[in-house]
Amino acid sequence: MTVPTVPTVTLNNGVTMPQLGFGVFQVPDDETAAAVTTALQAGYRSIDTAAIYGNEAGVGRAIADSGISREELFLTSKVWNADQGYDATLRAYDASLALLGTDHLDLYLIHWPTPRKELFVDTWRALEQIYADGRVRAIGVSNFEPEHLRQVVEAGSVVPAVNQVELHPAFQNRDVAAADAAHGILTEAWSPLAQGAVLGEAMVTELATRHGKTPAQVILRWHLQQGRIVIPKSVTPSRIAENIDLFDFSLTDEELAAIDSLENDGRTGPHPDEFHG
Repeated sequence: MTVPTVPTVTLNNGVTMPQLGFGVFQVPDDETAAAVTTALQAGYRSIDTAAIYGNEAGVGRAIADSGISREELFLTSKVWNADQGYDATLRAYDASLALLGTDHLDLYLIHWPTPRKELFVDTWRALEQIYADGRVRAIGVSNFEPEHLRQVVEAGSVVPAVNQVELHPAFQNRDVAAADAAHGILTEAWSPLAQGAVLGEAMVTELATRHGKTPAQVILRWHLQQGRIVIPKSVTPSRIAENIDLFDFSLTDEELAAIDSLENDGRTGPHPDEFHG
């Protein structure tokens, strides 16, 4: 089977990262190895997990059994809210490495700012130490609003490489995307398909018919052409393959603008300032 070649983006420290990755949010650990194995066979080389997902071990099993060299893979994980703070973050990183069965990550993120804890700057300093020690190739954040980004950039010595946030046609998170761009941070979209909420839009289905693609492929292509990193999730082999089959068509500027027009503040997840778990 011929697998597609996924384009890469260059992070602000010069590290390259596949623009399309495979997410495992809400995938039980005992199902994760099979899903990641299917994704690797389909051509994905970037896998996004997190400590709170409880499936880092499953990701590690799939990687160990894949026969793919570690250098060909791009692994992302995230420190959970309960482990924020300098020393706790260092311990959390070691725990993630042990579960994943690797000696380094390619990208490590602060999962949520949890501003009421007032620990995310200390947590960021821990990520900077891990990076300075050469144990992670890039560091970043997730679900950070412009004010959280400002605090990290002002207090730290390393600018985050990535900000992973909810972003899809119904919720385009424009203020955050603009703040990311202003700092030289790449925006990575979680829930890029709005949990399916936008796939039935008449305009999206029309574009899918026009290009001989599915609505999901049209939306993922919209993300890619606007320079975002995307990490769609599925445990269905046919959809895993569908979500990487994006590189034999392109959308026109008019078609991109039409998808832009679907913005309706349709956030599907919690707001970063409301999330304190």
